[in-house]
Amino acid sequence: MRSILGRMLRVEGYHVLEAENVAAALALFEKEKIDLALLDVNLCGGGNGLELLGRLRALDPELMGIILTAYASVESAVDALRKGAYDYLTKPFTNEHLKAVVRNALAQKSLFRENRFLLRELRDKYRFENIIGKSDSMERVFRMVEKVAHTDASVLLAGESGTGKELVARAIHFSSERAERRFLPINCGALPENLLESELFGYKRGAFTGANQDKAGLLQAADKGTLFLDEIGEMPIALQVKLLRALQERECYPVGSSEPVPFDVRLVCATNRDLEKEVKAGRFREELLYRINVITITLPSLRERADDIALLANHFLEKYAKSLDRPVARFSKGAMRCW
Repeated sequence: MRSILGRMLRVEGYHVLEAENVAAALALFEKEKIDLALLDVNLCGGGNGLELLGRLRALDPELMGIILTAYASVESAVDALRKGAYDYLTKPFTNEHLKAVVRNALAQKSLFRENRFLLRELRDKYRFENIIGKSDSMERVFRMVEKVAHTDASVLLAGESGTGKELVARAIHFSSERAERRFLPINCGALPENLLESELFGYKRGAFTGANQDKAGLLQAADKGTLFLDEIGEMPIALQVKLLRALQERECYPVGSSEPVPFDVRLVCATNRDLEKEVKAGRFREELLYRINVITITLPSLRERADDIALLANHFLEKYAKSLDRPVARFSKGAMRCW
């Protein structure tokens, strides 16, 4: 069987290595970069393919494993999936079926690699070191970001519009332990209350006109990642109550459902309002404010960081020169004195 499968896959253009037992497989794995392993449950010399898959994936968690067996059982199938098998095939199987499974497994591995590359690109782009600014006020922001990034504490970003609150929120996420998971932003002031509720909590099919299928809310979709609530001061008071309960219980109820959905998100909020004044005016829930501003980072306006104007001006000049494929110019000394 090993010889037949090896010849078939070589004809398909794959580089195939063969091992007759567990020891040979481990020796090959130490010398070669293996993308996918086809493992029979019962191996020569008394070896077990399921145990071997566990050992191989301990060495390389990204290995794609396909288990083959003539003695299928629910227990062995479950064990294979627990050990990280991509698929579980029962003999006899057709050549075309096996080829399709191999092709799909390698395509999925390629997607994993592409996702990792894109994630590295995002992390490089949104590292807080890449935020432009050397003024004292921005240095204080950087120190705070560095301290809070590696915690799970909720962060409130305060500051005027245009001070870079979402940029800092992304820097917090991509500098945190949650960077491998999703960063999902939503502007609380851009949506009407009913739509904002369904976006945050999700909804069940038939909950309202147009709800043709279940949809996960952002709290669920951002599980193990970060949810960024921009302009949270604009959130309607009734929805604030529902959000507060969800944050307290770490579960939410999709619109039209009586079953709670658990979630685990790191919350970062932003506002250009004075939320303490909003609380006194009765427009913002005091309990919610306590929940979201465990740590507050206030971003300075440009007029408070005039020392950064030259840095920002040159940064944007270089950025747009490259995007327009133009030579990178420089501001004259006279122009730089204008600010």
